[in-house]
Amino acid sequence: MELKLTFTDREITPWSGMVFMKKLLDQTGILTKLISADLPQQNSNRGYDPIQLITCFMVSVWCGANRFEHLEVSRFDEVLRRLFGFKQMAGHKAYQRYFRKFDIATNQRVFTKISEWFFGQVQLDNYTLDVDSTVLTRYGDQQGALRGYNPIKPGRNSHHPLMAFVDECKMVANFWLRSGNAYTTNNFLSFLEDTMARLKGKKISLLRADSGFYGKEIFDYIEKRGINYIIVARHYGTIQRKIAGLKKWWLLDNGLEITETTYQSNQWESPRRMVVVRQQIKKRPKATGKQLKLFKEEGIFENYRYSCYITNLDLSAKMVWDMYRGRADCENRIKEIKGDFGFSNFNMQDFAATEAALNFIVIAYNIMSLFKQAVLKSDKLHQLKTLRYKIFAIGGYITKSGNQRLLNLSISMRKRKWIKGIWNQSSNFSWPFVPT
Repeated sequence: MELKLTFTDREITPWSGMVFMKKLLDQTGILTKLISADLPQQNSNRGYDPIQLITCFMVSVWCGANRFEHLEVSRFDEVLRRLFGFKQMAGHKAYQRYFRKFDIATNQRVFTKISEWFFGQVQLDNYTLDVDSTVLTRYGDQQGALRGYNPIKPGRNSHHPLMAFVDECKMVANFWLRSGNAYTTNNFLSFLEDTMARLKGKKISLLRADSGFYGKEIFDYIEKRGINYIIVARHYGTIQRKIAGLKKWWLLDNGLEITETTYQSNQWESPRRMVVVRQQIKKRPKATGKQLKLFKEEGIFENYRYSCYITNLDLSAKMVWDMYRGRADCENRIKEIKGDFGFSNFNMQDFAATEAALNFIVIAYNIMSLFKQAVLKSDKLHQLKTLRYKIFAIGGYITKSGNQRLLNLSISMRKRKWIKGIWNQSSNFSWPFVPT
């Protein structure tokens, strides 16, 4: 059938589903809290209101923007403009100009205040804290973009941020941007203190970290504060020899065995508990861990991959291993925030400006996590890219009926009841939020 091209003057948006995030923003009161967070102000009367810029920045990211040029996705959307009550929308350079008003001290003040308030509304007394570092590859000479550890693009400049996640509520507790040549543990203890301050009134029941955070100073610090931990051990020669001498292994599954021992580094004042897992490569080809390179010539050792965990938990070895495996969710969250929220791509010449932009992405991530849990209440926490096409990418337009504005959604009959449920849940949200 031949089609004829026609046009309409009706203002239509492909992102009507953003009305649910508008409702949630209003119900949480986070925009009001941002107003009181002593944000940098515009020097000109012609400058856009900071709250509008922050709101539109997060909305654009939720809609799929993953670099500054993509922020234009909301600029010419008249329905979104009316939905959020703005007079006019900003171009992408306005966001860059505003973020350049942030310096390191401002970032610390503003985002600490917001984090303290936000997590103060999250009802949990004991939490599992997962810490990790990641690499953000850069293709320029931005401040702090230096050569360092970069497994994906060796030799490229990068930033090397630290991140902390609260496992129970699936949210980012803290984020610090660092130079690309920073070692994993650089400033880690200060970062951990800052994280605990942001989560004041709550206790770390368990800290989990990979081998990048293995070290005497860190063990001493967290033990002094009575924090339970599981940290992956590095395969130093002394540890490999210790593993090679172990004789008693308990079978957990086909090709999977576990044992425990104590280990004392030459730098430690006393021994610490070490749980060791070995997996047979032929039976479990996707097994994690490392081979004992010191003994690669000896047949039995080349058949296994080994993982070692230093812990102060008084639980069975299997329980320790099971608890650590839950940390894999933290790595999935890093993949999501980098892939779906543009965390790797929003960068500017100025280091503090980049850190500010990424901190607002962290806020957008946490609000979306809140939406998934408190509004959708789904057992499966879908990634943002899935929610875009299931909920947010809905065609719609605004009409008036008397003094009432109506948002008309283009959606099939069978989905309307579900969408009305999301509307009611987002409209009725109230603090505190209790993670399930």
